[in-house]
Amino acid sequence: MRLERDERRGLRWVRQLQWAAMEAAVRTDRRIDSDKAKRIVDAMRASVGRRGAAASTFDHVAQEAGVSRGLLHYYFGTKERLLVEVVRRDSEIRLAILEERLTVAHSIDEIVDALVSQLKDFVAEQSGTQAVIYEMFSVSRRNDDIRGELAELYRKVRTRVAELLRAKETEGVVSLRGDAEAVASILFALGDGLELQLVSDPSRDSSETFATGIATARFLLGA
Repeated sequence: MRLERDERRGLRWVRQLQWAAMEAAVRTDRRIDSDKAKRIVDAMRASVGRRGAAASTFDHVAQEAGVSRGLLHYYFGTKERLLVEVVRRDSEIRLAILEERLTVAHSIDEIVDALVSQLKDFVAEQSGTQAVIYEMFSVSRRNDDIRGELAELYRKVRTRVAELLRAKETEGVVSLRGDAEAVASILFALGDGLELQLVSDPSRDSSETFATGIATARFLLGA
C-alpha cells in the first residue's frame, strides 16, 4: 500500500512538472512581437479609428488581421489588453522619434521646435492612434489594471524625457525652472491640452495659442 501511495505521489509530481514545462513553453512562445501579433495590433488601431473601440470586436479585428479569433485571445487575452498594446507600441515609436529630435537639439528653441513638431505630427496622424488613447483613458476610469498599465507607459515616457532634459542642463543648453520630471510633466500637459483642442476644433486658428504655449515652454526651459 505504501509503495502504491509513493508511486501515485511520484506520478502526480511528474505530471506537475510536465504541466509546468508546458506552461513555460507557452509563455515563451507567446511573443507579442511576432508578425501575427503586429498585424493584430495594426488591425485593432485601424478598427478603432473607423468604428470605435466598443464596435471593434475580436471577430472584426481577427478578420482584418487575417488570423483566427482564438489567436487574439492567445496573445492578448482581452480587448482591453490589446488596446493597451496598441498604445504601448505607438508610445514607443513616438518616444524614439522625440528622443532623436531632442538629442540633436542644441538650444532652447530647437528643443521647443522638437516638441512642437512631435505634437503636430501626432495631430496629423490617422485617427486610429488618437481614438485608442481616448478610449483607454475612458476604460481606465473603471478598470484598475488598465489604469496601472497606462500609468506605467506614461511614467516611462516622462522619465526618459526628464533624463534628456537633465542631460541638456548639464550641457548648459537649458536651465530648468524646476525638477526635470516636473518640467517634463508640464510640457506634456501643454501638449496634451493643445492636441485635444486641435483635434476637437481643427478649423480654429491656433497660431496665438501655439505662440503662448511656446513662450511657456521656453520659460520652463530657462529662457
